[in-house]
Amino acid sequence: MLTLPLYTDFRKELEPLITKGHKAYTVALSGGVDSVVLLHLMAELHRENTALSVDAVYVNHGLSEYAGQWQSFCETLCRSLAVPFKAIKVNIETQARTSLEAQARDARYDALDTHSPKGSVLLLGQHLNDQLETFFLRLKRGSGLQGLSAMQQQRVLSSGRVCFRPLLNVTRQQIELFAEQRGIQHITDGSNSDERFDRNFLRHQVIPVLNDRFQGFEKSAARSIRLLQQQQSLLDEYTETDLAHCQNKHGGLSCCAIKDFSDTRKANLVRAWLKQFTHQMPSENQLKQIIEQGLNAQADAQLKICLASGQVRRHQHYWYFVTEQPIPKSCDINLETVTLSDGRTLRLKTGKGIRLPTADEQVKVVFNCPQARIKPLKKPGSNTLKHWFKDAKVAPWVRAQVPLIFYNDQLVQVVGYFISATHSSDEGIFWESENE
Repeated sequence: MLTLPLYTDFRKELEPLITKGHKAYTVALSGGVDSVVLLHLMAELHRENTALSVDAVYVNHGLSEYAGQWQSFCETLCRSLAVPFKAIKVNIETQARTSLEAQARDARYDALDTHSPKGSVLLLGQHLNDQLETFFLRLKRGSGLQGLSAMQQQRVLSSGRVCFRPLLNVTRQQIELFAEQRGIQHITDGSNSDERFDRNFLRHQVIPVLNDRFQGFEKSAARSIRLLQQQQSLLDEYTETDLAHCQNKHGGLSCCAIKDFSDTRKANLVRAWLKQFTHQMPSENQLKQIIEQGLNAQADAQLKICLASGQVRRHQHYWYFVTEQPIPKSCDINLETVTLSDGRTLRLKTGKGIRLPTADEQVKVVFNCPQARIKPLKKPGSNTLKHWFKDAKVAPWVRAQVPLIFYNDQLVQVVGYFISATHSSDEGIFWESENE
């Protein structure tokens, strides 16, 4: 095997990762020819370089009546190659507006990430024909540059795990020929022939015709996809520069900083900004509303545009992405550090703050009392908390989360913002809110 072109190419693809010190590799094993060949290649590389380790994970979605048989096949295969094996069962819950294929894919990635050894590189078996099919599917949906870039050879999951596709420049025909020459057994999934599925229709009816008509079509199309990826990478560099210039330390995007950008640049930046907080991008109409209202609404207008996973709000000329948060529970507290119902710690400290409570004053922490009155230290007169929050430019969606310390019915501290002038003491106490 060491001299076979496919193995040579495979080893060359992994060299940069090995050079960077990656020693552990997990093969996402399905039993199909792609992942089985990938496992054989990795097992051979392990025999050549024993400093490398390899294991395999099979994810059982339970979507096929043969899933149990496929799992048994994978387990037997790994035993024959002396590769550690693990099978994971996942349940797919049907969700509105999300395809079963997408749900299964997301569940598979989560399971693979969770159950692969810590620090291992996750190896995926997608090849050049999978790449072309993905390109055409996204072309059908009207995707832009990022979508048409199809699958990246390497990606990093939110957990930090590296995913790598070493066969992405290899055709299905090359993989199948390798398996035939080596006598490698694998599973054939009958559902891959069902042309009711768009990917299968492209696989059997469209791409073969293009290959017959245009010599070298697969390689040429792959080159175009790589060029699109390079262009997207370049665009990402410029976008990161824009974000660094236009985003504040709280994650807000400055309306003023982008107002003179071109429409295309504004839209690109707002999408990139939102991508930090959600994978569900706004529609073209929603994006237009965000930009137009954010730049043109009156300064005191309460901008709120609802997206699938949160809201875009505007405050002090900045856009913010906000998710609904339950209001923490009020509770009586003693003169001690306490844990709030949302997980934050309310830590008691001594120093310049409020006086100690008297024997007949009950200390409690309360939330969302905009009409409670207080005269903050070094502020003129007594007024409602709503007034003082507005005066301090506290965002409206933050206010209900701020812990309020009461002595009986008297507001004495707005944690992180004010202390009551009538209860102040140079040798007093105060609370600070900390995220655990």
